[in-house]
Amino acid sequence: MIIVLKPNSTDEQIQHILEKLEEMGFSHDLSKGEKRTLIGVIGEEDQLREAPLRAIPGVEDVMPVLKPYNLASREFQEDDSVIDLGYGVKVGGGHLMMIAGPCAIEGKEILSEIAHAVKSAGANVLRGGAFKPRTSPYSFQGMGEEGLRILQEVGHELQMPVVTEVMDPRQVELVDKYTDIFQIGARNMQNFNLLKEVGSTNKPVLLKRGMSATVVDLLMSAEYVLAHGNKKVILCERGIRSFDSSTRNLLDLAAVPNVKGLTHLPIIVDPSHATGRPDLIPPMSLASIAAGADGVHIEVHCNPEIAKSDGPQALLPQQYEDVMNKMREMAQLMGKTIGDPVAAV
Repeated sequence: MIIVLKPNSTDEQIQHILEKLEEMGFSHDLSKGEKRTLIGVIGEEDQLREAPLRAIPGVEDVMPVLKPYNLASREFQEDDSVIDLGYGVKVGGGHLMMIAGPCAIEGKEILSEIAHAVKSAGANVLRGGAFKPRTSPYSFQGMGEEGLRILQEVGHELQMPVVTEVMDPRQVELVDKYTDIFQIGARNMQNFNLLKEVGSTNKPVLLKRGMSATVVDLLMSAEYVLAHGNKKVILCERGIRSFDSSTRNLLDLAAVPNVKGLTHLPIIVDPSHATGRPDLIPPMSLASIAAGADGVHIEVHCNPEIAKSDGPQALLPQQYEDVMNKMREMAQLMGKTIGDPVAAV
């Protein structure tokens, strides 16, 4: 921390501040200028944040030198994190994570059909929701453990890592049995008890940006997971609230290079939830790769007309194949690779 003293601070006040810092266990470095006096304070970061330094007479302001998301920051780790997702698939450091699948798991036959199609097109991670956070309590809420079992079986058959959403700390142990990657949805980005719980596991965590969250809010949520021991955090830009009703949300693509300058953690983009429109998903997918994203998350369904959740925003398998071909070309231009899962056996 840096303490900025008031211009009229007396020598007695300065000495008192130095003594208080020593009592708190902090070391200090006094710097007197013509107009301002500064005190550099060194100590344990958590203790510095909690110390009532502004309450000491003569103190005008206290400024942190390090970012509050210490473990997630570039200062803590300069090189990009590369996270192993299973089945030979990685994300970060030039490796792209291409997630595809239906919003909700509706049965093994239809999930298997979608999974075969997206893998053939080039997807390397299969998604599907077993627990669905819906705005209406009367909407389809997911198949629960049966859905998890189906997702695991299909993923194993195709040798693809699977990702699914966990909504509650009490679900973590159950979901951990079936999934390769935890997803924390936008509504739960600041469910700190849930973040702590997945932070105590060893599975990668896909953390989606909240609908009204700032970039710093997202990084602070990631810090919760990192601080509890799990270093495998993947960020996801999925759109934020806007006054414009022509799209589902507002896709903040500037967040991608912004985040990559602040953190070593990989960040992917979800244009399906961000736009809610199949006609906008392909161009925004390409724009995401061009912006430097470490992957793209797209919802795909063989028959959106009968989908139990988010059918209107799902791409058909052929549409997904088309956009994947273009994204593969864009990835090559950006010097990145889309790794294939281990061949099915």
